[in-house]
Parts: sequence; structure tokens; C-alpha cells
Amino acid sequence: MSLTDIQTRLETAARRHNRVADDIHLIAVSKVQPLDRVEAVLGEGQRVFGENRVQEAQGKWPSFQDQFDDIELHLIGPLQSNKTRAAMELFDVIHTVDRSRLAQAMARVADETGACPEIFVQVNTGDETQKAGCSLQETDALIAECRALGLPLKGLMCIPPVHETPSLHFALLAKIAAQNGLDGLSMGMSSDFEDAIAQGATHIRVGSAIFGDRAYA
Repeated sequence: MSLTDIQTRLETAARRHNRVADDIHLIAVSKVQPLDRVEAVLGEGQRVFGENRVQEAQGKWPSFQDQFDDIELHLIGPLQSNKTRAAMELFDVIHTVDRSRLAQAMARVADETGACPEIFVQVNTGDETQKAGCSLQETDALIAECRALGLPLKGLMCIPPVHETPSLHFALLAKIAAQNGLDGLSMGMSSDFEDAIAQGATHIRVGSAIFGDRAYA
């Protein structure tokens, strides 16, 4: 696979479901990828990237931002409350707001600095104990709290359980978003992003299909 292949598949899936391809944001997930691979994808024109960890992103992206204009960084991994300020300084969008404490910490930093990244509330649609994301029962309340705190809430995010049909979880997330007046849907990865597009995804997170297998140490 390659960036061009994924862009073509995105456009094809959009047409199939009577959607506009430009309304679907392709996030190239660069976590744990060697710098030369990331630079190659930047050279192909990709400017929207996703990272899982604040510390890794801090060591990777400032130099690229000096070389390339208009880079947009998305945090797609769990965020510890003590890393809130650093994440808000570096990322343009945070997809993993999943608890009241984190939302409140972001609001305090935003009040101090006058700036805040766009956010998604992460929903644990499978209610998996080992996975981040707020529970289905807590989702409406967390959405309401983010709005009351004045956070720039864009939409909802999910990562379906590995052994369940992804489209069922994508449809569930879309239903919850619609009930709460939200149109941003961060869902779909390398193996299932076309199913996510069918269910209304506005942001898809694709890593290995663009970069190749991750180079874990």
C-alpha cells in the first residue's frame, strides 16, 4: 500500500456512498514510524498526522514543522492529565477526551492561554474494561460537560473491539453523535476505514497501510 493507494480508496468509498471525498480527513498515523518514512510521506504532500504519545510527538515534530508548512497534528492516543498542557501546546486536535477530569484540566489551560485544540470525546463503544474511552452510559454527560466548559467539541471517536464487526460500532457512534448534535466522527483505521466512510466518518486514522508495519523497538 501507499499514500496514493489510500487516497484512491478513500475517494472511491466516498463516491460509492454519495459523499464528498474532501469532507473526509485522512490522518496518517505516524506513531513509532522511522523519521525517514514520515519525511517521505510529507514529501508526497500529506500534512495531517496522528500520534499516540505526547513525548514521542515532542521529539519528532518540531523539526518537521520547521521544514514543512501547514502540518496538522492529531493526538489519537490516551492522554494523561499531567500531560494536558504539553498536548494542548503541540496538537491541533485531540481525539481522546474520555473523562471529566481531563475535560476540566483542558478548560483550565484554555482559560490561562486563551487557546484550545479542537476535541473529540472518545467513546468505548464495546465497553471493554482494558480500553480507554468513556462508557456508553457516561457519554451524553461528558459531551454536555465539554460544552458547558466551553471546549471546542468537534465530535466523537471510537476504536471498535478487535473481534466484533466494526460497522456496528461505527453506526452506534454515528447515532450517538447525531443525538447530541455532533457531525464529527473519528473512526476507521487501515483495515476498516471504508466501512467507516459508509457510516459517515469525517476523520479516518490510517497508519500501516500508508507507512508499512510499525518499527517497534
